[in-house]
Amino acid sequence: MQPGNIDKKVKGYRRLIPSMTALLEFEAVARLASFTLAAQELGVTQAAVSKQIKLLEDTLETRLFHRLHRAIKLTQEGYILHSVVTESIHRMASVFDKISEGIGEREIAIACTDAFSHLRVLPRLTALRTLQPKLKLRLVTQLLPPSSYRDDVDLAIRFGNGKWEDGSSIFLFDEEVFPVCSPSWLAVHQAPVSIDDFLDVALIDSDSTLEGWMTWNSWCRELGDTRPKLNYSLRCSSYSDAVQAARQGYGIALGWGRLVTHLLNSGELVRITPYTVKPKDAYYVVVPAGREPGSITHTLVDWLRED
Repeated sequence: MQPGNIDKKVKGYRRLIPSMTALLEFEAVARLASFTLAAQELGVTQAAVSKQIKLLEDTLETRLFHRLHRAIKLTQEGYILHSVVTESIHRMASVFDKISEGIGEREIAIACTDAFSHLRVLPRLTALRTLQPKLKLRLVTQLLPPSSYRDDVDLAIRFGNGKWEDGSSIFLFDEEVFPVCSPSWLAVHQAPVSIDDFLDVALIDSDSTLEGWMTWNSWCRELGDTRPKLNYSLRCSSYSDAVQAARQGYGIALGWGRLVTHLLNSGELVRITPYTVKPKDAYYVVVPAGREPGSITHTLVDWLRED
């Protein structure tokens, strides 16, 4: 970028955001719902805070606060601005912490669902330490997959068809889904032999939080059984909770093979019946748009694939 372009860009930001001090004081007033408390926290006078808020309102040509009797309240425009400013300040503070703690560019941020983190990533951390002893990870976990990626995420794990406009995909592995339970449950219950048998046993279900993610109903439909009446002993919003309940002997859960491999290998869960469904979608590692996969990306892909 030429120096002239840099100058124009800086001037543009200064035109749009005339004062970072005003934004910081606005955040404090909005959070504390008080000009007086904000001034005390910031170590300035109330008049100085009021001046900065007026500067913002004049710049935006809109009111940011309703001035009520002995109280203030964010306007709709103020609420929108406060949401953005708060998120930005938190992210900047996180970066300051990382720099001050000496965390360098070897830290890799991976975004994935809570279930993938608990059942695929965490059980393999020791193996990663052996492969990359100096590598530092940061896990960004959530119940739902992100609709877009934060700019501080280096890689994301997604389940789908591999075609997303917000990043480039690297195939990780496909899946198969089958019933699992604990040895303790199997010791006192008869294992289902046919699809009909699943109508009469205690099932543990989890919400369909991913496109293509199966519930017991959708799993049975894939096998040609469309009857909706199933006997649920427990329904969970989190797949991790469903797996934990199955480990405790509470009933039969659907095992996503790539997520419960370590539990099958350790004997904590056992696979029952020959019935299985292979979803058309698969897991992918997604590199956010604008970034190129490096050697560490392929190392992490190989590590996640290893069973």
